[in-house]
Amino acid sequence: MSSSKPSTPRVAVVTGTSSGIGAAVVKHFCEQGHQVLAVDFNPAGKEIAEAAGAAFYQADLTDADACRGAIAEAVKRFGGVDILVNNAGIQHVASIETFPEEKWRQIIDLMLTAPFLLTQAAWPYMREKGWGRVVNIASIHAQVASPGKAAYVSAKHGMIGLTKTAALEGGEQGITANAICPAYVKTPLVDNQIADQAKLNNMDEQEVIEKIMLKNAAVKRLIEPSEVAELVAYLTSDAAGAVTGASWNIDLGWTAH
Repeated sequence: MSSSKPSTPRVAVVTGTSSGIGAAVVKHFCEQGHQVLAVDFNPAGKEIAEAAGAAFYQADLTDADACRGAIAEAVKRFGGVDILVNNAGIQHVASIETFPEEKWRQIIDLMLTAPFLLTQAAWPYMREKGWGRVVNIASIHAQVASPGKAAYVSAKHGMIGLTKTAALEGGEQGITANAICPAYVKTPLVDNQIADQAKLNNMDEQEVIEKIMLKNAAVKRLIEPSEVAELVAYLTSDAAGAVTGASWNIDLGWTAH
């Protein structure tokens, strides 16, 4: 895998960019010379995007029109869309018995419906050019489940199905689709989960890290966002043209058991 600058700069849309994986991907793409539209609900993402050299579009991606608006903004600014990275996500930890319906719907809308709508809106521009890359940031929870995460696990499992279908439909059109499945990454989302898991499991926060987050890991550390961004860079490169429909685990050895 190489993170060198691509021979052809592309137009990339990245969602969930105000911190963590999304911010790292935006930074990496800008360093590669891509034109990037960073999309996030949080207005603080504007400063982060512009510091990296990207344009910013504020949107609530649980709204269908906002999803289509994000792609339209990239087309208006840059003339098309070549790369789509579906990364935006939230988390809520509760048992199935107590899980709020509104949280279920919000998570599914943001983490499964929005990636579908964004892919659908970007597809004609990729097809017209005969070149496109869709990368869905799933999770190791797209492969396995954990208690207290019914909506998150369901959305991420669904994202794998969406990825495979997009790969089959896009193959003859020069469009690839792949998913990345990280274990726990050093992000604000994970930081928030530590407190939630501590409450759910009656543990202190250090116990959550050791006994839940890293219990099944062979490599006993959290993953850096930049490590995920490097894999995104490869999967969106010309070198990865034969790679599609795959789920790439960055899981510290979690699923080697």
